[in-house]
Amino acid sequence: MSEQSQPSPGSGSDLRSTVDARGRRTRRIVFVVVAVVVAAVLFVGGLFTGRATAGADPEASASSEPLVLRIATSDDSKFQDEVKVVAAEKGLDVEWVNLNDWVLPNTQLVAGQVDGNAFQHILYLSQFNVKNKATLTPVFSTVITQWGIFSKTLKSVKDVPEGGHIAIPDDASNGARALFILQSAGLITIKSGVGDFPSVDDVSSNPKHLTFVPIAATTIPQQYDDPSLSAVVVGTSYFDPKQGITSKDALYLDDSLAKENLPYINVIAAREQDKNKPAWKILKEAYADKRVAEALKKESGGSTVLVDVPVDTLRSKLADLEKEAEKTN
Repeated sequence: MSEQSQPSPGSGSDLRSTVDARGRRTRRIVFVVVAVVVAAVLFVGGLFTGRATAGADPEASASSEPLVLRIATSDDSKFQDEVKVVAAEKGLDVEWVNLNDWVLPNTQLVAGQVDGNAFQHILYLSQFNVKNKATLTPVFSTVITQWGIFSKTLKSVKDVPEGGHIAIPDDASNGARALFILQSAGLITIKSGVGDFPSVDDVSSNPKHLTFVPIAATTIPQQYDDPSLSAVVVGTSYFDPKQGITSKDALYLDDSLAKENLPYINVIAAREQDKNKPAWKILKEAYADKRVAEALKKESGGSTVLVDVPVDTLRSKLADLEKEAEKTN
């Protein structure tokens, strides 16, 4: 090889520069291609993700914030504690707010201080709605409590004395129920056609000339042994367990599951605008749990039972009761 045929240092540097330049161009092309492919994949993936999200359940794609319900009650109970435990297992935090009252659970619900309440039957709710121009509504049924006639001194309904004093609830809804029970027991007769809200003025026959003593339903159990009273009419579950009074001690018991007792079905009530909250479905499932039923049976001695009445039936009956209540208010 002649010297002319040998590449000079300068020509070798040019070749290396040319190869390096080509390599740089090749790498730039590869980088561009890769970037385009990645962008395309992300774009397509975004389309599919967008479609999946759009078709998904809104609740599933919503924030993972825990569901919470503040529910007003008129007392505390182990039954409610069990509901809370079961609901928590289902992802719902239930906060019971004991107001120890039969007015505040509704007024605080109307004011938005709680999400719902659990203490009343639809007859009582109808009275509240009409008197306060409210629109509280049932979201599902819970329990019904058996009512009866109780006496510290008497052994039978037949023993109720002439001119005896009988304690009945002082509110229109529960007072009406007490009168119907006294009628079923054969002690009085109520005028026909008076509807669901009879008062003492609607008693057409009172052969023993009984005197009716209106007392707040929640305090009637404390009047049970008042010597001035011959008997009291109240729900069996209203008695303090320490009193040791059960349905077996009643002079007379009503049939709590009879069709005519639909107005006395207890409910979870909410504001109209909140009646379709997903959390209510979870709470209803908690109430249906066997452990909750066992806790209720243990606490009430069987005098209060869980009931499952279609919500449409409850709301329809509530509307009828409200129309009737408007006539009496």
